[in-house]
Amino acid sequence: MAENKKETKKKTSRSKVKELEKELEQVRAELEEMKDKYLRLMAEFDNYKKRTAKEKLEMRNQAVEEVIGKLLSVFDDFDRAKELADDENSPETFSEGVELVYKKLQDVLKSLGVERIVPTGETFNPDEHEAITRVQVDDEERKGKVIETVEKGYRVKDKIIRHPKVIVGH
Repeated sequence: MAENKKETKKKTSRSKVKELEKELEQVRAELEEMKDKYLRLMAEFDNYKKRTAKEKLEMRNQAVEEVIGKLLSVFDDFDRAKELADDENSPETFSEGVELVYKKLQDVLKSLGVERIVPTGETFNPDEHEAITRVQVDDEERKGKVIETVEKGYRVKDKIIRHPKVIVGH
């Protein structure tokens, strides 16, 4: 009888151990599933952060381009007035205050990443220049080159926001 009790106890212990092992295996499986969900959620969140940062930067750049695009004609007029004032034969002059405003406007545009494109003398590139006319040139070296820039172009970083209007030699 004592042996029967021991045998019964062993069976009960084995079944308890098997039950506990089964439960442990379930808990491990749940843990792995939770880990997987957590890692996926973290990756998704990281992608979300990257995407929103990229969208934010694109919106900022688009806003800068839009504002600059509207200011370019004013800046061009300011530039022409400055060139006229700098001409020795011109009666026009820039006051010191207007000169300071002009320089400040240039600095602001520069800080926004705006660069002027004045391609006079460069080889004509239809991707970067807008040809408004072609003129006959005698010098072979000037053929296919920009002879004159009629209207300056502008770029912000690597994107052209206004192509320069040019006269090309042929």
